[in-house]
Amino acid sequence: MAAIYEQRPEILSRKIHQIPVLLYIIKWLKIAIIVGVITGSASSLLLWSLDRATSLRESHHIWVAFLPLAGLFIGWIYHRFGKEVVGGNNLLLSEYERPKKLIPLRMAPLVFLGTVVTHLFGGSAGREGTAVQMGGAIADQFTRYFGVRSADRKILIVMGIAAGFASVFGTPMAGAIFGLEVLVMRKPRYQAILPAILAALIANQATHWWGAGHSHYTLNSVPGLSVVNLLWAAVAGIIFGLTAMLFSRSTHLFGGLFRRKISYPPLRPMLGGAIIALAVFTIGTTKYIGLGLPTIERAFTVDLNSYDFLLKILFTSFTLGAGFKGGEVTPLFFIGATLGNALVWFIPLPMALLAGMGFVAVFSGASNTPIASTIMGIELFGVESSPYLVVGCLLAYLTSGRYGIYSAQRFGGLKKCCYALIGVKR
Repeated sequence: MAAIYEQRPEILSRKIHQIPVLLYIIKWLKIAIIVGVITGSASSLLLWSLDRATSLRESHHIWVAFLPLAGLFIGWIYHRFGKEVVGGNNLLLSEYERPKKLIPLRMAPLVFLGTVVTHLFGGSAGREGTAVQMGGAIADQFTRYFGVRSADRKILIVMGIAAGFASVFGTPMAGAIFGLEVLVMRKPRYQAILPAILAALIANQATHWWGAGHSHYTLNSVPGLSVVNLLWAAVAGIIFGLTAMLFSRSTHLFGGLFRRKISYPPLRPMLGGAIIALAVFTIGTTKYIGLGLPTIERAFTVDLNSYDFLLKILFTSFTLGAGFKGGEVTPLFFIGATLGNALVWFIPLPMALLAGMGFVAVFSGASNTPIASTIMGIELFGVESSPYLVVGCLLAYLTSGRYGIYSAQRFGGLKKCCYALIGVKR
């Protein structure tokens, strides 16, 4: 064997060249284990806490009457201790694009507390924003401990976002791609792919170790591929995209309105909470507050009210615009699934398929993440539905407008190219 290496030294050279690759894998695997386990554990605690908060609120509807006080508490906590992290997901995006300083670790406990209080007293919000912010804040702390370079710090932020998203929804591949896609719309960052996948897989596994459950959905039937069916899927995708645009603009509208009209931040969620509580008791149902998971599940099997998605848009955009904490994604699942349920009246596709398409397509349009949304749909609903999911997510992404739910997100990718063709600039 030694003689072979002496006669052909390039063989030894090629083997030595693999050492840096091996060291690279070991380095990020080590970091991914730490980030994934901590983030997955935090997400497990979040899922358990939100489940308990929802159960308590649904057992005692009178708690909704205290939503204004809950809003005042959340607003004051952030005004007193969280001015640096009030930007939430947008802070993560900004730090990735233009790094300035370490993301404060206090972001994690503050958003956790704010989200649980929001759900306990009846705000309409999600949970992915909380998990993503916890993951991003936790991951960024390792910048100081592992002595990573500025470029590697960006990878850490991607890992934290991927781990948070994957662990809260039980979709590791979608989580990994979401961490890349939501941050890097203009060009792919291949160095972050392996670390993001490792962190997402480990974080998702950590939630299983803690016994945290994730929602499961079933598509009873997927029709065969045909030009007609795909055209109907495209029509649905366009409607989903316009709905995503309505949600994004509504959230920004209410947020801007509260900031302009009320100068003292703690009073914004207080007033917003009073209006939401009054609305809940006026319509006589808690269907449109909280996560809305029971309604999402029913959207796949039974006829729902055709206006459910509109009321969820109103409640959620007002809740988040007022300054309550949580996220947008689970409400977007609600909006998309219930809209798909309503579209069955004039689009000849199965109800469950339309609900599943809406589930991921509205999210795709609002977050500008068509690839992650499609992969999430495949992980949740099965590969048989993938052609319809691809069409729905892509059309929703292209028709959802220039802005999404994350105002700090940079405009780019396929959407920028398409808009450039028609002379639209951001």
